[in-house]
Amino acid sequence: MLTFFLPLLASAALTLLVLKSARVHSHLSTDGDLSGPQKFHARPVPRIGGVGMYAALWLMVAWAHFRGEAGVARLGAGILLCGVPAFVFGLIEDLTKRVSPPVRLLATSVSAALGVAFLGAAITRTDVPGLDLLVSTGLGSLLATIFAVAGVANAVNIIDGFNGLSTMCVSLMLMAIGYVAYEVGDRELLFWSVAGVGAILGFFVWNFPAGLIFLGDGGAYFLGFFLAELGIVLISRYEQVSPLFPLMVCIYPVFETVFSIYRRRVLRAAPPGLPDGIHLHSLVYRRIMRWAVGAQDARALTRRNSMTAPYLWLLCITSLIPALLFWQSTFWISICMAVFAVIYLYLYWRIVRFRTPRWMVFRAPVHGQPAGAAGTGKSDRR
Repeated sequence: MLTFFLPLLASAALTLLVLKSARVHSHLSTDGDLSGPQKFHARPVPRIGGVGMYAALWLMVAWAHFRGEAGVARLGAGILLCGVPAFVFGLIEDLTKRVSPPVRLLATSVSAALGVAFLGAAITRTDVPGLDLLVSTGLGSLLATIFAVAGVANAVNIIDGFNGLSTMCVSLMLMAIGYVAYEVGDRELLFWSVAGVGAILGFFVWNFPAGLIFLGDGGAYFLGFFLAELGIVLISRYEQVSPLFPLMVCIYPVFETVFSIYRRRVLRAAPPGLPDGIHLHSLVYRRIMRWAVGAQDARALTRRNSMTAPYLWLLCITSLIPALLFWQSTFWISICMAVFAVIYLYLYWRIVRFRTPRWMVFRAPVHGQPAGAAGTGKSDRR
């Protein structure tokens, strides 16, 4: 229990300290741009929430060392040290707004390479014909690992668009990894999965639903790196775990990223890295949520922002359930990933064409009317 509650309390306290000291650093740390295509907050907000989580995890390294759990402390310290480039360059972007996405991806790639060198966290099998031949070589394994880790980190950053969205999704994913770590008897991985969830939820209490502080690029890139590293260490240690299990766990943000690249590059002939406002979570906000219809005050917009995330939490859970059921079977995980892709594309197609399924539409009461009187729910076309 302490493995969960210690990082939770430390992260919550440190994040509160960041909030209380906002007047000192707000000229650097605050996100005051309210007009961008992926900006959905109503007032300037600090975006360095990753600091408290990162520091809380270092506290757990010290605690594990104090208790004589050398293996646990070594793994945690290794992940945190290897993650420095990903975290620091993301944090610099949060403070200066001058670090481009390619530079942040390069920093995350460096973190991934460090993980291969010092943690042995390398992809050496995939159970995919052709790819196994590639990752059987040292260079191929290194390149595949860098691609996977940087991809997951970038994917977590992409879904970090609404209060509680990315942090709860990563918490759920870490729980899934922790469950399999428990099943195979790996105390080290279980420890850091649980500690990671605790550190995230310590930040979460200040981020959801009020949106008092944002995760920021530093926090998002580090969480993606942390998640990917634990998944890769798991499959590198245990052959009975399908090498596709970590991908199934992360399939929601990963597929969101792949589809976004396809949509921008192929359908719109635009640069893949160009921000836009038609990610699935953005569409849920704009075309399903009705909290702020008829009102543009900060309270209504914040409520609408926060009530977007639960839709995507449910989507994330649809990938985690089969991952936990079939964590030993590459065949069934492959089938489940294909099913997830179909579900995602179906929902995206329906929402983007103003044909949102009726069961997804929730309409808030209007002018004192009961919820059922606010509309028929047949379509979200306005």
